[in-house]
Amino acid sequence: MTAIELPIEQNGPMRRLPLSPGRVERLGFFGTVMACLVLVILTMAEVGYEGDDTAFHVLDVLALIVIGVAATMTHRAFRIQQESQLAASRAIAEAERFRAAQIANLAKSRYLANVSHEIRSPLNAIYGYAQLVERDEGVSAKEAAKVIRRCAEHMTSLVEGLLDVSQVEHGVLRVRSEDVRFGQFLEQIVSMMRPSAAAKGLDFVYAPPARLPEVVRMDPSRLRQVLINLISNAIKYTDRGEVRFAVRYSGQIASFEIVDTGPGIAPEELERVFHPFDRGDDAGKQKMPGAGLGLSISRAIVDILGGTLEVESEPGQGTCFRVRMMLGEVAGSLEKASSPVRHSGYEGARRSILVVDDEAEQRDLLERLLVGLGFAVNAVPNGETALTLAGARRFDLAILDISMPGMSGWEAALGLREMGGPDLRILMLSANASEFHRPEFHHPVHDFFLTKPVDFAVLTETIGGLLELSWKVEQPREDLPHIASPAATSALGQEACDHLDRLRELLRIGYVRGIEAEIRQLGETGGAAQELAARLFGCLDRFDLAGMRRLLEEEVA
Repeated sequence: MTAIELPIEQNGPMRRLPLSPGRVERLGFFGTVMACLVLVILTMAEVGYEGDDTAFHVLDVLALIVIGVAATMTHRAFRIQQESQLAASRAIAEAERFRAAQIANLAKSRYLANVSHEIRSPLNAIYGYAQLVERDEGVSAKEAAKVIRRCAEHMTSLVEGLLDVSQVEHGVLRVRSEDVRFGQFLEQIVSMMRPSAAAKGLDFVYAPPARLPEVVRMDPSRLRQVLINLISNAIKYTDRGEVRFAVRYSGQIASFEIVDTGPGIAPEELERVFHPFDRGDDAGKQKMPGAGLGLSISRAIVDILGGTLEVESEPGQGTCFRVRMMLGEVAGSLEKASSPVRHSGYEGARRSILVVDDEAEQRDLLERLLVGLGFAVNAVPNGETALTLAGARRFDLAILDISMPGMSGWEAALGLREMGGPDLRILMLSANASEFHRPEFHHPVHDFFLTKPVDFAVLTETIGGLLELSWKVEQPREDLPHIASPAATSALGQEACDHLDRLRELLRIGYVRGIEAEIRQLGETGGAAQELAARLFGCLDRFDLAGMRRLLEEEVA
């Protein structure tokens, strides 16, 4: 009789159970025989030996012995059967884990192949155009800069997606809560997405509710990230028809529906589209750009915000993504939000900062920013040089990259902490969020950390908090509603002025791709607007958003 074997995978390991099925059967059979023998003995005791008390007592004892043996054997058989069932269950669970691991590895392999292509394509364009400019092959620096900037934006979106996945996996995705004008928030999203839909010839339908609370409490950046991703996907995968963005609000619950008339998703693929390393079955579909992380990140963000993200679809008919979450209504009106603060320096004595990064471009970037704010900056390429310099002079703040060859940022921070004591502030930078949650740094030597890419506004605010600075700020111009003069309306036309109004809103929130699409549509109106669009494109190529604002003020005043 062979032992029980449960195959885990066709080419995977085999699990041999510790007993054979024949052994269990034999034990059960012997137990049954013993029970029958007991009955025979008792019958003999009653019928054949009624007059012999001694014989009766001997048979009685014999019966008790046989009963004990039979009970023991039956219990043993039952226990062995239970162990067999438990072992079988474990083998099945192990088989399922092995199969799931194989599926995950296959999905990761497909993902890595896809993201490798997504990164190599813009890299090839950047490298190629850089060589053309160096060799003076007839391509203008302006044209090359435009291509390089667009490729860099695409690569940045890929990296930011990977950062979000890393932060979600390590539980360090930061969310915040603030009071937001709900209607204005939704209009901003609509104004950003409508040009993309129009560029593909799609109708973009915005269906707001009859009643919308003026102010709600939420994390605007994270919710905006989710909604823009869902709407962008709907536009990307829809070739004709419309994309509908519907909003409902009732009982403190907001519901957002993004419905498209695209190819739809097969029922068996509905959950796979949310897997972090699985884009689902793309057979028969057109190849789309992107690493396929957007939906998994969106669901993770919605979960963290306490909401739900669901999908319904019918192949050939379209898809509906639905987000539901609690957005508490805030009583009263919201004070006018202040314009973004721009620091020009700080009060008091000049502070010294030590920057440690093995990449020259990163050092140069930080040095330019900090020197412009009035700091005395020393930038060095490694931890050894940093420790040598710290032994010769005093620093108020050290900014260290973690991943460096030789001495790591953590090792350098330990040495700097010993030399500088508690008065030295240490700010760590890393592209890997998990670096800040390693068990050996449960009692950290640093005062704060930031993940790359670093937002300059966040960096300056962090430095100000660590050094307890009082910032000097440039007084912002009041952002008043703009009304084009009659002369400007006459020269440009009402349609062009409408594009300019949307362009101002896009400039205010810094949505570069939306700005580019809006300028293109402005130029298509012809006449004086075409010349204005060309000048605006010149500002955009230099990434001079401030110059673009000045140009708009001058032209339409």
